[in-house]
Amino acid sequence: MKILVTGGTVFLGRHIVNAALARGHDVTLFNRGQTNQDLFPALVKLKGDRATGDLEALAGTQWDAVIDTSAYYPRAVSELLAKVTTEHYTFISSISVYASHAEKNQTEAAPVSQVRPETETITGETYGPLKVMCEAAAYTAMPARTLSVRSGLIVGPDDPTDRFTYWPVRVAQGGPMLTPGSAAYPMQFIDVRDEAAWIIQAVEQNLTGNYNLTGLPVAIGTVLETARALSASDATYMWLSADTCVEHGLAPWQDLPLWMPGADFAGFSAYNIDKAVATGLSFRPLADTIRDTLAWQQLRPDPTLRTGMSKEKEQQVLAQLYGAG
Repeated sequence: MKILVTGGTVFLGRHIVNAALARGHDVTLFNRGQTNQDLFPALVKLKGDRATGDLEALAGTQWDAVIDTSAYYPRAVSELLAKVTTEHYTFISSISVYASHAEKNQTEAAPVSQVRPETETITGETYGPLKVMCEAAAYTAMPARTLSVRSGLIVGPDDPTDRFTYWPVRVAQGGPMLTPGSAAYPMQFIDVRDEAAWIIQAVEQNLTGNYNLTGLPVAIGTVLETARALSASDATYMWLSADTCVEHGLAPWQDLPLWMPGADFAGFSAYNIDKAVATGLSFRPLADTIRDTLAWQQLRPDPTLRTGMSKEKEQQVLAQLYGAG
């Protein structure tokens, strides 16, 4: 197939390209040409900027499929689909489209946000509603030929957010470490390579409609124990209640990534993925994701994590709670 991938050089995009090439497809990239320019030197790279509406490089082009990893507001979707001719369009959406994260086992039929931001500025409040509007724009332009991938948390090598990376890296460092809630607290995420592989298979199958795409829930204790075994670490876990975390200024998601306590987020790590599994979604072992994430982390030019507690902050809270860091 002749496939256009928007973005294609960062995290999910680059793994989608890898998966497509592994399946023998003819891939072209469209992006600004500013990030990881050395990737995929043999591929055709069309340059433009969706923020400014510069899509002239795409005018009149024809594709068997377009995989759009870089649309965050509806104008970007509409403008792209007005420029190209394609048989199939894949939009990378998010589980953030849902109106509530309180209910467990939500399927693709769950209500989505009805908020309609009058801005293209991406914030925690606008991200999900803007993705809802993007989906609507896609279905308006290509009502029977659009696949909307409602991604959950994507993890693994090349993850620029470090939300998952923090945990295996911190475990590998050893010693007493602050951990939220209890060992049974569920996390739900998917290895980027498993997501990318499913997306290419879905395009090949000409799937359309909405699909939740994330992994099976796994307890944080299982993640930590797997990381400890792989890194031969002496890490010990200091489990803190939600109240204790708040008292000591430890922010969910930021200081303690992947942890979202409270009834409003009871379903955040429990989305139903039966529809995707029925079409071939599969998962590599957790140990492979952790091992490969740690190996990638060791090769990064700048190993500073973008998410999670600093060592200094953790030592300060440990000292406050236990009298020693």
